[in-house]
Amino acid sequence: MPVNNGKFNQNDLQQYGYLDFFAKQTVEGFIIGLHKSPFHGFSVEFAEHRLYNQGESTRFIDWKLFARTDKLFVKKFEEETNLRCQIIIDNSSSMYFPVKNNLSIDNPNKLYFAVYAAAVLLYLLRKQRDAAGLTVFSEQTELHTEAKSNSVHHKFLFTELEKLLLPYNPENNKKTDSIKVLHEIAEKIHKRSLIILFSDMFDSNPDQNEIFSALQHLKYNKHEVILFHVADYSKEFNLEFENKPMKFVDMETKKEVKIYPYEVKNAFKSKISRYKEELKLKCGQYHIDFVEADINKGFNQILLPFLVKRSKLY
Repeated sequence: MPVNNGKFNQNDLQQYGYLDFFAKQTVEGFIIGLHKSPFHGFSVEFAEHRLYNQGESTRFIDWKLFARTDKLFVKKFEEETNLRCQIIIDNSSSMYFPVKNNLSIDNPNKLYFAVYAAAVLLYLLRKQRDAAGLTVFSEQTELHTEAKSNSVHHKFLFTELEKLLLPYNPENNKKTDSIKVLHEIAEKIHKRSLIILFSDMFDSNPDQNEIFSALQHLKYNKHEVILFHVADYSKEFNLEFENKPMKFVDMETKKEVKIYPYEVKNAFKSKISRYKEELKLKCGQYHIDFVEADINKGFNQILLPFLVKRSKLY
């Protein structure tokens, strides 16, 4: 996704850093598009209305509301932190799929997409003066910070995100133990928060009931949860590969299988679809927002569900 048609202002890059600068451009472009869409009445900073006091500025008077009520109301905007958000990123080896030589926003793997999506949300949280924390995990918790709203903390989070933008190293295979880690995270976050999880939900433990139990635990202390199910849907769910002998390697266990993709395509799609539908069903039962985050479809699929959830909660 090009930024400013591929042209960067050097002062902007020095002020923000590339990841932060990209997030800024993406959020501001999204908001402009949002206001031109059927969601034009939705403001990311608007809090509530209050009666207009005679003599004050008329800048924020809601004239549409005046037309309906014949009363003057002023739009009131958020000035203080009112949301705590913990962003959790799966950093296991399966998140490096598809393996590519030249990763970019237009050509991401799952982890690359998750990192940039997290950066976009962090920028939006900072813009709204909300507190944000970051957790990174694979077989164990690799990073866990408390949620804070100050600028120094946000810069630290962007720095940690940038550390994840590394090419895939087949020697550094890391399995997923989301069950253990999600239980640990649920115990660590004590204050009511919005928890956002980026994961492909491919766990080394095949017991789905244990995975669902860990997801349910995230609702502990009345947390709200959004699961962004990060995947390359064309390859991982539709098995769109050339019909020739191919070797598939599990990026976490290194197990190999040689197949003709078309010979197993229907059976594979049926099984993987059942898994996803069961995951969606369980999320619905636990009141967890399940969002299909296809790495090929950009960041609006991340921003809009977040803003809708936030508007309902706060």
